[in-house]
Amino acid sequence: MPARRRAIITALVVAPAILRPQRGFAMPSSFAPLVRSVAPAIVGISVTQVAGARKPSPPHLPRRNAQPQEFTGGGAVNKAAGSGFIVTASGIIVTNNHVVGDAARIIVTLDDGQRLPARIIGADQLTDLAVVKIDAGRNLPFVRWGNSAHMAVGDWILAAGNPFDLGTSFTAGIISARGREIGDGPFDHFLQLDAPINPGNSGGPSFDMNGHVIGVNTAIVSPSGGSVGIGFAVPSNMARRIIAALIAHGSIPRGWLGVSVADLPSGAAGVELTGIESDGPAARAGLEPGDVILAINRLPVNDASALIRAVASVPPGSIEHLRINRNGRIFGLSVVVGRRPAELGSD
Repeated sequence: MPARRRAIITALVVAPAILRPQRGFAMPSSFAPLVRSVAPAIVGISVTQVAGARKPSPPHLPRRNAQPQEFTGGGAVNKAAGSGFIVTASGIIVTNNHVVGDAARIIVTLDDGQRLPARIIGADQLTDLAVVKIDAGRNLPFVRWGNSAHMAVGDWILAAGNPFDLGTSFTAGIISARGREIGDGPFDHFLQLDAPINPGNSGGPSFDMNGHVIGVNTAIVSPSGGSVGIGFAVPSNMARRIIAALIAHGSIPRGWLGVSVADLPSGAAGVELTGIESDGPAARAGLEPGDVILAINRLPVNDASALIRAVASVPPGSIEHLRINRNGRIFGLSVVVGRRPAELGSD
């Protein structure tokens, strides 16, 4: 082959490997202006709990990242630290339910060092979101929600919080993935972040480059308990709706059937009912252990999380129409959805 022809072929093969970055891909020269704009709205949260009120996080995936500070013997109290951010000038603060859910006493530390008692306004266990309120006697700086739907994998984010109870700290990174399901509940379609998030960062915000909150930092993957660059945040488009409902009503009534469920082998349609609570809505409707729910209101249900999500999303008292497979016999059944008891693990 002539030398000139070989050179052309080689160039065609090699050229894609040396593509130049396009303009606009440069790393921000500094995050300092963004930090200055949002820092006044970031708070640390110290919680006193009744000892034994909460089981410790398991040493496997996912790991909640509230920071244990101090444990006292004799069945007295333990203390933990988390994070939050102010969303109204009147002192409404967003955090995680697992930070404040079992709190006997909550103290919020503002950016200027002022410490104020807080009270819980509302909490939602299924999305792990909570709202607390402080009374500072003045208007407080606050941050606004962004649109998580506009965030793409690779976009820059700035995470804020109170890691290891050291005080407000900031870390930067990118969105690593969207829609992550980590087996943490029926609504766990998280943003995955590579910004370092550590124990104590729970409830803190992640910002886009305009200073808008696009996620609430909630969990990490960590064999050691510290950051390994895999964190998860509740997307703002979910969080803002939940927070608005909690501010207005204090809780979110969730639908409930009173069943235990399990996925079927791959390729099989539906979700199997492995247990029925004797006084629950499913029992009253005539459902039995071993029944397979194929659809709810004509929408196919192919995994347990989808079933729980579908039922939990409807108001108690709603009538849901189920399609059931009972030992090969397919039939329809209507059930009046009940109200989900607090902290219930089944549907």
